[in-house]
Order: sequence, then structure tokens, then C-alpha cells
Amino acid sequence: MMISTRGRYALRVMLDLAQQAADEYVPLKEIAHRQDISEKYLEIILKVLVRNQLLNGMRGKGGGYRLTRKPSEYTLGEILRLTEGSLAPVACAEKGNTNCPRHEICPSRPVWQQLDTLINDYLDGITLEDLIKTP
Repeated sequence: MMISTRGRYALRVMLDLAQQAADEYVPLKEIAHRQDISEKYLEIILKVLVRNQLLNGMRGKGGGYRLTRKPSEYTLGEILRLTEGSLAPVACAEKGNTNCPRHEICPSRPVWQQLDTLINDYLDGITLEDLIKTP
């Protein structure tokens, strides 16, 4: 499993917003500058986060972005699955995937499923608040 820049940047943006005043909208330009992410690429990521209600977006003067929930209510797993899709290490480990003709008899499939569970449990056990509190 390799997390793309899209997933990493989404985490950085969410952390950036989690560190701002909860009731204020933060302009895209400020986030892009602080995080050293191009505004164009950031727009793409923010659209996904707004469409899936992780962020609120407001246009115009005083506009920008802010979290829809408390930082303690966002897990890294939620954010990464939204931006990356499945976090499964191999396709056959994805929940409900029975496309492999060997899925019933494959001796290595349980290893991949356990790894998938470990990855998801680990990332679902870390919140934005946890990262903010980390020294």
C-alpha cells in the first residue's frame, strides 16, 4: 500500500484546519501557503472533502473552509479511505471482493485480509486531535 500525495495532502489540510479557530473560515490561499501545496491541486482535494461533508466551504469575502466536526471525531482512516479509496494491500483483501477465481482456496488470502484489518484498525484508531497533541 502506498499513500498518494492526494491522501497525504488531505491529511495535512485537515490537520491545518483542525489547528485553526473552529468557528472561522480559512481561505484556500492561506492553507496552500502554509502547507506548500499548489492552490489548483488543493482545490481538487477540498472539493472531495466538502462533497463528503468533512469540511464546510463558503465563497466570497470572509469565505474559506472549516471542519464540520471536532478534530476528535475525524480518523485518519476515514480521511484516507475518502481520498485514496480502499486501503487494502491487495485487491483480494477488499471487503466483498470475490473476483479472484482462487479466493476460496488461496492459502495467502487470510494473511492479506489480516493485514487489511490491521491497517484499517490502526488508522481508524488515530484522530486529528491525537496528531495535534503529539509533540
